[in-house]
Amino acid sequence: MIELGSRERTQPPPPHVVWESLADPRRRGGRQWLDLRPDEVEPRILRAVEPELVIWSSLWPERPNDEIRFDIRPAESSCSLRWTLSTPGEAPEQAVIDALRHRLNFLINAQLRFSFGQ
Repeated sequence: MIELGSRERTQPPPPHVVWESLADPRRRGGRQWLDLRPDEVEPRILRAVEPELVIWSSLWPERPNDEIRFDIRPAESSCSLRWTLSTPGEAPEQAVIDALRHRLNFLINAQLRFSFGQ
């Protein structure tokens, strides 16, 4: 797998809450933070180990083999969340990588984060 991008930031809640939000972003009664664009698809959960790991399938139909990995670690009363975008094939052009990284960063470090009130 080739790493296309990665970013680590803290999230306000403890690891199990972030894990639950990533492992089942559409669960009834949960925070509705995953607003997909028309050119994006619902991710499938490829692997999940509570409360430390979630791996999603690609959000982008034109890049079906990409994976998004979420590593969750405790950090005092909050947690540290790292997303990593990778592909088993060749890396796309830098402009595409930049757009994918920007989108993931917005989804995770803005929408998800703001759903926790921060």
